Amino acid sequence: MASFTEALEENPAPRRLGDVWLNYEPGRLLGVSRTPSAWQRQGPPLLMALAAVLAVGALAALMGGGRDSAASLVPLLLGLGAGALVGVALRLEAHLGRRRFVLHFRSERLRLERLRWAPGATRREWVPFDSVTAVEVVERASGHRALVVVWREGESHTRREVVVDHIGPREDEALVRVWRLLHNAFGLRGAGLAGE
Repeated sequence: MASFTEALEENPAPRRLGDVWLNYEPGRLLGVSRTPSAWQRQGPPLLMALAAVLAVGALAALMGGGRDSAASLVPLLLGLGAGALVGVALRLEAHLGRRRFVLHFRSERLRLERLRWAPGATRREWVPFDSVTAVEVVERASGHRALVVVWREGESHTRREVVVDHIGPREDEALVRVWRLLHNAFGLRGAGLAGE
């Protein structure tokens, strides 16, 4: 593994690819997705506040409503609106989670993390380099590409995780360099250094 580390020091990874900042430190390569903008981070709390207002309105309409069908329809619609806003807020919150991956060359393990804004909600996973079966470039409908690491878990179960997303068409050279770096780090064949 020392020769791979030396090759990485001589020919460092690009500083940025797609939505990820890359940083090489002796013995490991760190990739962290960019922080969402302040406006993006404010979306879920605003939707939750609006959902709370609708829920209070539904409760008030239910308590003070009459017996006719129109009066009972208002709290139902307000309650459904509140529930829908909570669902949209949770979906936006899930998309705001940042990704981080760390290749630990000494222990030959990949650490994958999904960083969440809520305390204690970060998901961390360790993948041995030997379990990785592929590093794929995936085309997105938007015209961007993503780098996906595929590994086997157990005898027949295969897992996939996006490590870099939103790779633009002008980043071809950096994409090839990072793909080869990951391919060779995991000891996969076909990238030029790990074998034929």
